Amino acid sequence: MLSKLIIALISPLGTSLAVGTFALLLACFGRRRLAAVSGALALVWLGVWSLPASSFWLIGLLESDYVSVDIQTLPNSGAVVVLGGGISPAESQTDFANLQSGADRIWHAARLYHAGKAGLIVLSGGRPAGTVESEAQAMQGFLWDLGVPDSYLLLEDRSLNTTENAVNTAALLRKRGVSEIVLITSAYHMPRAKALFESEGLQVVAAATDYQSVAMPPWRLWLPDTKALDISGNVFKELVGRWSGR
Repeated sequence: MLSKLIIALISPLGTSLAVGTFALLLACFGRRRLAAVSGALALVWLGVWSLPASSFWLIGLLESDYVSVDIQTLPNSGAVVVLGGGISPAESQTDFANLQSGADRIWHAARLYHAGKAGLIVLSGGRPAGTVESEAQAMQGFLWDLGVPDSYLLLEDRSLNTTENAVNTAALLRKRGVSEIVLITSAYHMPRAKALFESEGLQVVAAATDYQSVAMPPWRLWLPDTKALDISGNVFKELVGRWSGR
C-alpha cells in the first residue's frame, strides 16, 4: 500500500496535482507570488512529461539494452516465464478481464510456443484487490484462446509485485529442477525483472516485448499527449520499484 501511494505521488501527474494543490492553499493564505510560482512549476512539470520527446527519451533508457530478438534465436530453455502486467475487472460489455500491458506479453509467449520454444510456460501474477481472478488465471484463459494447451501451463498465482514474482516462480521451478528460463515482460520492466530472477539463482534469457518508445513524425514529439504522460508514469513506477526492492 505504501509503495502504491508513493508511486501515485511521485508520478508526473501526482506531483503536479500535489504542487498545484499547494499553490491553491498558498493563494488562499495570501501568498500569491509564491502560489503563482508553484502553480507555474506544476504546469511546466506536467507539460514536460506529457511530451513524447521527453517520455520516449526516458523510457528508452530502460528499453535500450533489450532490443527485440528473432524468436528462432532464443534457446529451448527449461521454462518460459511470463510476468503479469496488471489486470482490471471485466467490463460490463465483456466477460474478459483487461490484462493491460500483460496482453502483449501473452501474445509473445504464444509466439514462442508455436515456434517450438516453450516446453513449459509459467504464468506469474496474483489477484489484486477488486478482481475476481488472478493475473495468472486470466493469462491462462488468453493462452487457451491462442491455441496453447493447458498441459504446457504452470500457474504461479500468489505474487503481487516483481520481487514476489521472482521468489515464488523460482521456488516452483526448483521443484522441477529448472534453472534456465526465458523471461517475458515489457522492455522497460526487463532490467529490474531480470536482475531479480537472477538473484534467485536462475539463468535468464530476456525476451522483451511491449516497447513503449515508438517512431512518430518529429513534429508530434513536441505535442502533449496523454499516452506520453502514461509512459512517463511507468518509468517513475520502475524507479520506485528499484528503490523499494519490489
